[in-house]
Amino acid sequence: MDDATPPSRPPEPPRPSRGSGPSRVHLSDVQALRAYAHPTRMRLVGLLRIRGPLTATQAADLLGQSVASCSYHLRMLAKYGLVEEADGGTGREKPWRATARYTSWPDHSDDPAVDEATAALSTVVAEHWFERITRAIETRHALPRAWQEAEEFGDSVVYLTPAELTELRDRFRELVERYGPRADDPGLRPEGAELVQVLRIAYRYRDEPPGAPG
Repeated sequence: MDDATPPSRPPEPPRPSRGSGPSRVHLSDVQALRAYAHPTRMRLVGLLRIRGPLTATQAADLLGQSVASCSYHLRMLAKYGLVEEADGGTGREKPWRATARYTSWPDHSDDPAVDEATAALSTVVAEHWFERITRAIETRHALPRAWQEAEEFGDSVVYLTPAELTELRDRFRELVERYGPRADDPGLRPEGAELVQVLRIAYRYRDEPPGAPG
């Protein structure tokens, strides 16, 4: 599983927040998984990916948190390689940046402790998504008509084999990743392009056969 964890407030136009580092940080250590399963830390990483580098003071102002809290969470994130200090400043005025655009972790593990930690982390991420989706629906009326018509809130229920679901997942990822370079290069963005969060969720149905989907 992976996430990009954008901030909760509407961002300014994105600008590069990292150097030539990896595009993804993979968490597999139990302590790292547990450390990341914190809403404020996820929001901090997302904020730095979209608007960084930022100081703890700047991040605290944008997230509505105390500077001391943001400083602590930034140090914890740095411990597990999710953020790092950028050039310039000292102390709480030292800027921080994200080390990669995405965070990923195992979908399954033979280690029960890792399995438990990944399940807890995935649950926190799902709750974060639910909060953001709810806010998007509640504020949808304020968008221009073109954006209201372009957004999608719906689902599909289909019969697939594990291999077919894997193929569908990979094809969807490839389609979305075509637009990935625009994050770091504003010159690639066509006029009218805005930041859009695309969720990828697909799972084998766990309950009785579904009724009509929404």
